[in-house]
Amino acid sequence: MGLHILSSGGFLTSLVLSLFMLINVSHAQKQITDSDQDALYFALNLELLSAEHYSYGATGSGVDATAPELARGPTPVGGQKANLDPFFQDIFSQFALIQRGHLRAINRVIQGVERPLLNLSKELAAQVVNNAFRKTLNPPFDPYANSLNYLIWSYVISYFPPPTYVQITPQLKNPIYKSLVAGLLGVASDQETVIRGYLYERRDSLVQPYNVNTSTFIDRISELGNRLGKEGTKIEGLVVSPAQGAEGKIAGNVISADKDSLAYASTLPAILRIVYGTGDEHVPGAFFPDGANGRIARSFLP
Repeated sequence: MGLHILSSGGFLTSLVLSLFMLINVSHAQKQITDSDQDALYFALNLELLSAEHYSYGATGSGVDATAPELARGPTPVGGQKANLDPFFQDIFSQFALIQRGHLRAINRVIQGVERPLLNLSKELAAQVVNNAFRKTLNPPFDPYANSLNYLIWSYVISYFPPPTYVQITPQLKNPIYKSLVAGLLGVASDQETVIRGYLYERRDSLVQPYNVNTSTFIDRISELGNRLGKEGTKIEGLVVSPAQGAEGKIAGNVISADKDSLAYASTLPAILRIVYGTGDEHVPGAFFPDGANGRIARSFLP
């Protein structure tokens, strides 16, 4: 009998310990999942911005018109069809469909996604370009006026996802999220490279009617991004001094990268400072008039 009681006690102790460990593991897993979801939700803001930008530019309508289940929330303001030549109409139509796939993939792992209010207006673009040149351009820059203008404005939009994904990837614990972010990073970087490549090809082309070449436009916009981000030079123009180019040997800079030709990472507050256009992650504006969504972005707001 004594042996039976002792055995029963040992069994109960083991059971309690096992349950305790299971609860702790479940809690830890929940923390990991929450942390990973927060990081991915932050990036989703940028994917939504890209999706709406390319959708409106290529088709004249947003995600609501083609896949409303992928983007609940307020309808973006100011989006319109860009006056694209057939070649770039094809390119950006592809980008719009690619972004729809990104949203669908993210929606599979994050529930309750809501799109923040997005500003896609030509007035915002004009303001950003004025800030970049530190003067008021006349007439105001219109990103929808022609293919080159839209390509320049797409350079701005395409910048945000890659350094965000590079930043959050090492922090992810869940293999599902790691795999998803790796796939998103690869394609987002491809999109940015396509845009930079066509801009590089047109680096000496004048942006009308300003009599300023494309390379100078990209330089000024990149400098503005660095000023707002406050993390040094992480956004580079199409042509740099040879000392700043790959291996310190070349001025052409079709791919922006660090001294080892590795992709730049930007902290999440720095990304907010740039997309808000305020240089302050606590003060929304520009692309996100009411701020970005998700626990990380909202934690900086009053």
